[in-house]
Amino acid sequence: MPYDERLAERVRAALADRPNIEEKRMFGGLAFLLAGKMFCGIAKEDLMVRVGPDKYEEALGRGYARPMDFTGRPMRGYVFVAPGGCATKREVSAWIEAGLAFVSTLETTEVRRSKSARGRAARGKRNT
Repeated sequence: MPYDERLAERVRAALADRPNIEEKRMFGGLAFLLAGKMFCGIAKEDLMVRVGPDKYEEALGRGYARPMDFTGRPMRGYVFVAPGGCATKREVSAWIEAGLAFVSTLETTEVRRSKSARGRAARGKRNT
């Protein structure tokens, strides 16, 4: 089993009333995105949550949370939540809110285009 399907159902239930949420299979698990930005996911039996750098230490202080680490190097701003910390819809909802709060502060991908990409787009418009 690549990821805990029962946890996925709890996440889906917690997100049922939210528009514009995308579910995507990623990194052998499942990710949930808002405006193209991952805010939570599932890897094996753990819930992954993107809490952001400002809330990272606070999140690690909550029960069952630990640094997210895929490669031997923890990713600051992301945590894994062990099964004991996401066993109920209420617990999952609290973590989801933390993830959504952070990604809601991020610029959309369209706004973040590099200067060179904007320059290429502008040059293309002048030539037409």
